[in-house]
Amino acid sequence: MRGLMDKIKKIMVYDADNEFYAKIFPDSVTKKDLLRIRTMTHSDLDSVLLIEHQNYEFPWEEDIFVDCFKAGYECLVCEYDNNILGYCLLSMAVGEAHILNISVHQKEQSQGIGRRMLEHLIDTVRGKAETIFLEVRPSNVGAIALYEKMGFNEIGIRKGYYPAQNGREDAIMLALEIFN
Repeated sequence: MRGLMDKIKKIMVYDADNEFYAKIFPDSVTKKDLLRIRTMTHSDLDSVLLIEHQNYEFPWEEDIFVDCFKAGYECLVCEYDNNILGYCLLSMAVGEAHILNISVHQKEQSQGIGRRMLEHLIDTVRGKAETIFLEVRPSNVGAIALYEKMGFNEIGIRKGYYPAQNGREDAIMLALEIFN
């Protein structure tokens, strides 16, 4: 119980301290320090779908996100100053977790937002699953670099997994073993 309370306290105190210092001493904290990750709601879907459609040639539609809500998946948004900058979705079952999607608004990419969400997902899984899996397009070199930096390893290829302009694109399968 104490460990849980410490985690809650760390999150709450940390955010409050950062917000306070940001107001009093604006140069003392960075935008990254003020990012908040919270549960996605139906009212977030317009912003989430905007990001989805900007980033993907074959985007998910609203019904897929609604199905993720219904399935009880971990659906999160990352926001700054009440603006959604990115989102991520995770399913967990039988000691395994699967990252379904991580996406960051095009104007906000390469600023550590994707990494922050990935770290949050890894922390969420810790103690609940032994391995996190994901698929990524070989053409998404930025995401692959992030996953490798975070310790993910290639475990296989799914042939023709993703729709592509000229047919199908393979998916690289990655996994991260979680140690408690």
